[in-house]
Amino acid sequence: MIRVGLVGFGMAGRVFHAPLVSSVDGLELAAIVERSTNNAAERYPGSAIYRTLEELLADRSIGLVVVATPNDSHFSVAMKALQAGKSVVVDKPVAISSAEIAQLMELAGGVGLHCIPFHNRRWDNDFQTIQKLLLESSLGHVVHVASNFDRWRPGPPTRAWKEEPAQGGLLLDIGTHLADQALKLFGLPDSVSAEVRRERDGEGANDAFTVRMHYYTGIIVRLSANCLSSLARPRFHIRGSRGNYRKWGLDPQENALGQITRIETPDWGRDPESAWGTLSTEVDGRLLERPLESVAGDYRIFYAGVRDALLGAAPPPVEMMDAWRTARLLEWAAESARKCADVDCDWTYEPS
Repeated sequence: MIRVGLVGFGMAGRVFHAPLVSSVDGLELAAIVERSTNNAAERYPGSAIYRTLEELLADRSIGLVVVATPNDSHFSVAMKALQAGKSVVVDKPVAISSAEIAQLMELAGGVGLHCIPFHNRRWDNDFQTIQKLLLESSLGHVVHVASNFDRWRPGPPTRAWKEEPAQGGLLLDIGTHLADQALKLFGLPDSVSAEVRRERDGEGANDAFTVRMHYYTGIIVRLSANCLSSLARPRFHIRGSRGNYRKWGLDPQENALGQITRIETPDWGRDPESAWGTLSTEVDGRLLERPLESVAGDYRIFYAGVRDALLGAAPPPVEMMDAWRTARLLEWAAESARKCADVDCDWTYEPS
């Protein structure tokens, strides 16, 4: 049994990490760092509650630390946990910059510990369905991908720290998920162009972006998110030489996790038929359109992979190099937005 310590019990810790850790055999949510309130104790009475990171790191029984604090503290908390001899899972973004991610990667590797990015949306049902379609070549040669994450949030956020520009805004928040998914599905682009801006009233971090990933093969992958879409676009629209796939709506796991402390339902992560995507393909010169059942999503697979990696039975479910590449992509996107110009991608990694 791997005893897990969770640092932070805000939205990320409460909705994602705590219930997922509690739902995976071989992991025990042994301790939670919650600085002031008693929400964690009420939801997880079997877990020790610490008020400081130092108390948690002094607990020798903890083998894995999960970092679910505000973005700009991820690097320092993860660094302290690694220096204390603990492997870590770090919520996205792993750090504010690719340089900080490189430091964590090198430290973890140097001391034989794991630092694993929480890129959980690889286990969304839409991503899993698209991955299956691409493996089966159902769409032929893909030429264009639109990945949209639209929400209607015109007012100030409930978590005020997200309005601080130093936290990276929506580009480092939702952008990390969309970029990681695109890199996993289509590989490394040759250049990037982007617009990153603030659309809502008042001062604060960026809350809208469009990032275009350009490939020499001709594929264009467009990533886009904002907070002023009362009429959302499809979550995915993929066009290929044999047909198209379009999917509306978001994976249901986040909403469901917010209501529970442990996953019990046998049909977890499944879309109702009304939420399935649409596959349109050409057969014998005719276009045939049909609903396509979604592959079930399951974020528990991530933490099962973390368990297996710590036991030496498998590689990590997400590599730190993936987090570094995602960060580099978003840094080039921010540069493109500032310069109003395409930016070439140099994927060379040079350890410090």
